[in-house]
Amino acid sequence: MSSENQKIVVFGSIVQDLVSYTDSFPRPGESVRGHNFKLGSGGKGANQAVAAARLGINVSMIGMVGEDMFGDSNIKDLSSNGVDTSCVGRTKKTHTATATITVNKEGENNIVVTLGANLEMSPEIADANSSKIAGSKMVICQGEIDEKGNRRAFEIARSHGVTTFLNPAPGDPNMDKTILELVDIICTNENEAEFITGIAQNNVKDAEKAARAMLKMGPQHAIITLGGKGVLLASKGVDDVEHTAVIKVDAVDTTGAGDCFCGSLAAHLVAGHPISASIRSAANLAALSVTRHGTQSSYWKLDEIRQQYPEFLP
Repeated sequence: MSSENQKIVVFGSIVQDLVSYTDSFPRPGESVRGHNFKLGSGGKGANQAVAAARLGINVSMIGMVGEDMFGDSNIKDLSSNGVDTSCVGRTKKTHTATATITVNKEGENNIVVTLGANLEMSPEIADANSSKIAGSKMVICQGEIDEKGNRRAFEIARSHGVTTFLNPAPGDPNMDKTILELVDIICTNENEAEFITGIAQNNVKDAEKAARAMLKMGPQHAIITLGGKGVLLASKGVDDVEHTAVIKVDAVDTTGAGDCFCGSLAAHLVAGHPISASIRSAANLAALSVTRHGTQSSYWKLDEIRQQYPEFLP
């Protein structure tokens, strides 16, 4: 995959991960013993940027951090993964965002996110970086920053013929759904699909209904990730909803798997691969990521995939 003339702009969040590994989650008022701790760079936006960059795509990050050591380390880690950080700003008003993550022995996690500097990702930040957005092939946004900033980034993208990709995670039942009128590709999990459509998600048939409902709100493609049940794709002008299965793996840490899927999917699409093949590959790469600890550090690089799992590429 050559990065020449293939440009993704991620307008999104940067978060410092503080990850504790333990056998079981503590109950209210309970203290449990952890057996490992890791600091890592994260945030849905930054994670998706790294996942795409590790597949050889030219990626630029538009984000905000504080003037603190976590800001320093997150910018350094993005750069070391090949992400252009020239549009990452720094603020004196607040701290770099943090995520306090606990991972149990089954690889499941619970997370407390304090958004900090991400809350300054305003429409003005999008306007200040309009030339970067206009010069890209795809702009990706998530739900960890001010949705007014996301809307402005998509407005700029749309006015220049740039593909827009929304991952409205973490889900917000109060999100302004009219942003979907500016979205070409939406990727949700079941909870987010339910928030957007109002359709309770109890089985795959419900997910199919939700995917079709999201198409009516604007996007050309609606994708719903179903965990171990696979991935659904609904596209305008196509009657059938496509269901892609996922490989079974032994999970050690599921943190950031959804971001790996979104970033990998975006990378494949920008490289010109068909959406069905891109989804299949992205699902496999997300599955590979949960076999390793950490978030960005768990994402496989293109050379590794080519050597060990070439069949996982589109």
